[in-house]
Amino acid sequence: MIPVATDESAVLLDGPWTHRFVSANGIRFHVVEAGQGPLVLLLHGFPEFWYTWRHQLVGLAEAGYRAVAVDVRGYGASDKPPRGYDGYTLAGDIAGLIRALGERSATLVGHDMGGMLAWTAATFHPKLIRRLVILGAAHPLRMRSALVADPRGQLAASTDLLRFQRPRYEHVITRDNAALVGSYLHRWAGLEWVRTTDFEEYVAVCRAAMQIPQAAFCALEAYRWAMRSVLRLSGYRFVSLLKQPIVTPTLQLHGEYDACVLPRTAQGSGRYVIAPYEWRLIDGVGHYPQMEVPELITGEIVRWAKQE
Repeated sequence: MIPVATDESAVLLDGPWTHRFVSANGIRFHVVEAGQGPLVLLLHGFPEFWYTWRHQLVGLAEAGYRAVAVDVRGYGASDKPPRGYDGYTLAGDIAGLIRALGERSATLVGHDMGGMLAWTAATFHPKLIRRLVILGAAHPLRMRSALVADPRGQLAASTDLLRFQRPRYEHVITRDNAALVGSYLHRWAGLEWVRTTDFEEYVAVCRAAMQIPQAAFCALEAYRWAMRSVLRLSGYRFVSLLKQPIVTPTLQLHGEYDACVLPRTAQGSGRYVIAPYEWRLIDGVGHYPQMEVPELITGEIVRWAKQE
């Protein structure tokens, strides 16, 4: 059923999983959980919420894992404080969540902005991240350099994200029942998935989720901090800390037709990893491989999580 609510009930979707709330790093997070076993923590991107991982929740649970998809700070049914969207705090959220879930470490899986957050958490809190899987996201330093060095490529592909710097742009995103959210998903997704009923239903739930009060503002704040911090001491320190090599075994999966984060941008991320690292370009797929080819992605996560 496609939700029409524009409050937090819009993201409390039924399925073979359990909804609950967990307090971590000073706020309350909405998490969706399935299965038992080693923890796999799933981080969504923009303009989405936990539901992007619906297929992996089921598949990972069947494979013997405790799969937990979270609405990251400011999204879905998680708290939406006016502050805390800097890279330090967002990485601290992930560390706090792993502990709050009663675990000492986790396999961390991140897509899009969730992937950027996963890169950061693995750099700042390496002891808590057992293995890392990245989808549709470049390492933050690789993205930063590509925006400057590839103006006709990655910079042109990122013009939508640069518009987020405009004051009150959240009102543009939520206009006409968040029609712009549907536009983003259409432009970034692979053509095969766009033609399906599953895609149209997913667009509807994402549009509803972005209309939850303050969700659009909070979603943009992380992008705004990334830009505003460039000329600030806190931003300089953040970049310096990100230069530490990643010591967590990392699997990077990327769609061949990803028009949001270009494959050539993402592929350069391996230089920041000194642990075992694999790169896989997925044929015929856009920016959302976890939904476009869900069984393949679930299989890759399981394969990577099982390795020692």
